[in-house]
Amino acid sequence: MKRREFITLSTTSFGGLLVYTLAREPIRLNAQEAKIQVPLRFFTAKEAQVIAAACDRIFPSDDSGPGAKDAGVIVYIDRQLAGPYGRDRYRYTKGPFVESSPEHGYQGKANPQEIYHDGIQQLGPDFADLDAAKQDERLRSIETTMFFRMLRVHTIEGIFSDPMHGGNANLIGWQLIGYPGPLMSYRDAIGKFNGQPWRRKPMGLEQVLGRPVKGWEEEAG
Repeated sequence: MKRREFITLSTTSFGGLLVYTLAREPIRLNAQEAKIQVPLRFFTAKEAQVIAAACDRIFPSDDSGPGAKDAGVIVYIDRQLAGPYGRDRYRYTKGPFVESSPEHGYQGKANPQEIYHDGIQQLGPDFADLDAAKQDERLRSIETTMFFRMLRVHTIEGIFSDPMHGGNANLIGWQLIGYPGPLMSYRDAIGKFNGQPWRRKPMGLEQVLGRPVKGWEEEAG
């Protein structure tokens, strides 16, 4: 059994309540500043720092709103890689391994766990310590690789997926785009806001159902 490792996240840059000024400028409200340690399931602490930094360059926080760091994307990716997806449990993994048309999807031999380990080597162990310009330069040098394409998709998923999967901390991604969550209807709001502008507060699946829900990354085996 390997030693359990953690990544330290600051509550001032993790989740929060997103509000907008009259000029539609986003302001993030946070609770009292604190450091939290999130246990890692797949990455080492050093690897997690590299991937977190890369995600933050792919989807940075800027004047338009929060980014990958705010949404806790690294937690989402770590959980996915540690689960059945990371081990290719549901993908046909027999040869031949050939280049094929985009419609056929990925046809390679390496599973997501292996692709990430190789990608971290391509980025370099010092990636998180580089300035933004040098980080962008390294990312551009690998942007045609399977690793970069996978990382980009996972970054977007981590920001906008249901928080039960580890990302979208405090529903910060859904607040950004005004998505209310997986609601079946607005029956309970009919007649309450006549003539008034109204945007429903986002709710995750657990809040909608009123009970704990596990994502597929929690499956055993």
